[in-house]
Amino acid sequence: MKIRILLVVCLFMIVTGSIAQEFVRGRYADLVFTNGAVWTINPKQPKAQAVAIAGSRILSVGAAAAVQGLIGPATQVIDLKGKALWPGFNDCHLHFMAGGYHLTSVDLRDAHNEEDFAQRIRARAAKQSKGQWILGGDWDHESWPGAQLPSKELIDKYTPETPVFVNRLDGHMRLANSYALRLAQVTKDTPDPLGGLIVRHPRTGEPTGILKDAAIDLVSKIVPTPNEATQMEAARAALAEARRLGVTSIHDMASPEDLVIYQKLHTHRELTCRINAIMPLPEWKRLAAVGIQAGFGGDMIRIGTLKGYADGSLGSTTALFFEPYDDNPKTSGLPNAMMIPEENMRRLIAESDKAGLQVAIHAIGDRANHIILDHFMQVYQANGPRERRFRIEHAQHLHPDDVGAFGRLGVIASMQPYHAVDDGRWAEKRIGHERCRTAYAFRTLLNKKVKLAFGSDWTVAPLNPLLGLYAAVTRRTLDGKNPAGWIPEEKISLAEALEAYTLTPAYASFEEADKGSIEVGKLADLVVLSHDPFALMPDKIPEIRIMYTIFNGKIIYEKK
Repeated sequence: MKIRILLVVCLFMIVTGSIAQEFVRGRYADLVFTNGAVWTINPKQPKAQAVAIAGSRILSVGAAAAVQGLIGPATQVIDLKGKALWPGFNDCHLHFMAGGYHLTSVDLRDAHNEEDFAQRIRARAAKQSKGQWILGGDWDHESWPGAQLPSKELIDKYTPETPVFVNRLDGHMRLANSYALRLAQVTKDTPDPLGGLIVRHPRTGEPTGILKDAAIDLVSKIVPTPNEATQMEAARAALAEARRLGVTSIHDMASPEDLVIYQKLHTHRELTCRINAIMPLPEWKRLAAVGIQAGFGGDMIRIGTLKGYADGSLGSTTALFFEPYDDNPKTSGLPNAMMIPEENMRRLIAESDKAGLQVAIHAIGDRANHIILDHFMQVYQANGPRERRFRIEHAQHLHPDDVGAFGRLGVIASMQPYHAVDDGRWAEKRIGHERCRTAYAFRTLLNKKVKLAFGSDWTVAPLNPLLGLYAAVTRRTLDGKNPAGWIPEEKISLAEALEAYTLTPAYASFEEADKGSIEVGKLADLVVLSHDPFALMPDKIPEIRIMYTIFNGKIIYEKK
């Protein structure tokens, strides 16, 4: 009888996670960090000096003297000498494989003007074999003098036999050269698809090469699928970049094909980042058919969250607003194809939710956010209460009347603070100052008790979480024109921004009990910074460097 009771107790401890804590007690630490500025994100013990690790778990958190008894003959001890020790960063929204491909392809992100853009493509084409596609790029025409969209004529003379299909940094607009358009049979007679736009020359009606949103598929469907070697190279490059920047967990806007690569890396023990793989919303039936629900998987790879699209982006003038764009009064944006008709999106959300899956919807314009919040409310009412943790990805431009709905419905605002200091250079040109007052409304959302989870949207923005923290606390636009912050009343504190980059993303994937803060028994995913950001002026945050990245209790990156 006693043995049976003991087994039941052990089983309960395994289920609740407490057995991990019991296991690590009474043994020497494998790794100890001491004499540091430890910020735990644990309100019961917000600060400490030392952290001891045993295996993949945190053994002890406290004063430097408190861990001395845990140091054995084989324990590795690192004296931080006042450096900061934080939980590992958890990026709540990115495109990981796209980031890897970007690192191994043409880089157009910081092209200074149209000519620089064209010359970079020319140089890339000269290095490639005939017929090999040039992809990626992440160009931003808003950074160029005049901010004119590029056209196929810019690059056609350099790429007569090289198909080019490079994306704007927001992913909602791409440029194809004439060769790629011919391969895809896109001509002046090709109609605009639902939810998309072929930009055409105003006099001739010929495609300029710019394709927006659903029109992107006209060319992307003929782009060859990368082989496994290319995929593995991209994934390894992305993992190396994550290690370098202290990112130990991600919420990846993934595809089923990406999962295959991640599983292979995990099998070969090369996976150095925990992945919450968010699948496309139309895939919900495939997951539900085999009984997968939110939070399915282990602490390395999880699935069960689905992402849909309500609209496009502000930079591409496809974000969906109630009122027309100030600089393009003929449009108020484009609903995504999933929103045509709107009832289709509500149905997708309702059916996915009823199957126990988590739903995250991309919404940028104020009308798009309003529609999705309304759909969420209807689904709550129809499907009944449960711990669903709905998410809106980006939540960039909100109608003032809708801000409170996030809190009332418990919707997570999954946002990317770097976009605020990037878009802030030109957003008012698009939609005016008044509508921008509730753009990237970090402070307002937190005041309404909304769960705010931060990410990068890499490759749309840099992966570096420190740049995201800097953006959230300063809101200084990249052009230097807002030294006190763009819409400064929406600035938040460093402590709030750090929680949005660690513990809240863990909550967003139902993992807050296992990671996101430095507490005994939690996974030992940590990052050591060259300086304590809390001791610096906010404008110095971008100068901080990652000294160590610790994952699963092991040092996986050390700055030399």
